[in-house]
Amino acid sequence: MFTGIVTAVGTVRAARRDQSGLALTIAAPYRGLALGESIAVNGACLTVERKGRGWFRVHVVPTSLDRTRLGDLHRGARVNLERALRAGDRLGGHLVQGHVDGLGQVVRVCDREDARLVDLRVPREVAASSVPLGSITVDGVSLTVNALRRPTIIQLALIPYTRAHTTLGELRAGDRVHVEGDQLGKYLREFLRQKRG
Repeated sequence: MFTGIVTAVGTVRAARRDQSGLALTIAAPYRGLALGESIAVNGACLTVERKGRGWFRVHVVPTSLDRTRLGDLHRGARVNLERALRAGDRLGGHLVQGHVDGLGQVVRVCDREDARLVDLRVPREVAASSVPLGSITVDGVSLTVNALRRPTIIQLALIPYTRAHTTLGELRAGDRVHVEGDQLGKYLREFLRQKRG
């Protein structure tokens, strides 16, 4: 479980593919990582399988490659990182599972005063669990839904701190991102679907 509050931006040192998936070696400032620990990499929960001073390695299985853009990562790519939540930690964002629901695509980016507005096309299931001023996770970052522009387009407002301390400040039209819908919204959507069905 995570909160969507990015604690570091890491850099991919190596990305090696084989028939069992993808091994990612990521440079990060974390100390005291444990083997088997969960880390959200751009919002996808992955397990630390090797570690060293200033780096760790995770393995991405084919099913995760099919539903994420982790397979597009290359040496030098920057990624948002968050270590798993511990009991008693502050919940600065919202409850995030680290299960990517799908890929979103940036439709438009524009600046308004001190905020950067991002219109994002999301999968229908994510749109169905989104409400204005509700929560959504984009590339591992807990954000507030600013507005619902069209049935599958949501608007986000990125504050200067978020742009400076995550990779979201680099977003441009056409970019793809991981999205995870609000956990409560997903449960409610499924409950209503079953009740109707």
